[in-house]
Amino acid sequence: MKIAIGCDSAAFQLKEVIEKYLSNLGYEYEDMGTNSPDDETHYPLIAEKVATSIADGRFERGILLCGTGIGMCITANKIPGVYAALCHDVYSAERARKSNNAQIITMGARVVGPELAKTILKAWLESEFTPGPSSPKVALVEEIDRKYR
Repeated sequence: MKIAIGCDSAAFQLKEVIEKYLSNLGYEYEDMGTNSPDDETHYPLIAEKVATSIADGRFERGILLCGTGIGMCITANKIPGVYAALCHDVYSAERARKSNNAQIITMGARVVGPELAKTILKAWLESEFTPGPSSPKVALVEEIDRKYR
């Protein structure tokens, strides 16, 4: 699985922790910024970069981190064909994949600590979309997405 990861300056330290964790788990990833805690690139630019890399098929999954995870999530969901979910607990992370087929997870560095972020991320990475009761709802989301492209 190829993963794109990005953050703003508020989440730079958490991104470094997550990247080390991904390496330890054996995942391949590409860092799409920011490149230092002093890099003031606004989060929408990073979210767009990661989300478009998912939409065009270069990466299968994406991780976006900012202060709360909210802005990254909103921005990533503007890219057609991309489904991002804000997850600050394990259950939501699992459901984001299993029920909603979210290719991007967003988290807030000011909301979750490094150890909880790793636990949430592991649950999300190990979950896959499972056809079932949510399938018709996901199909409707996809239909609405196509309608407004």
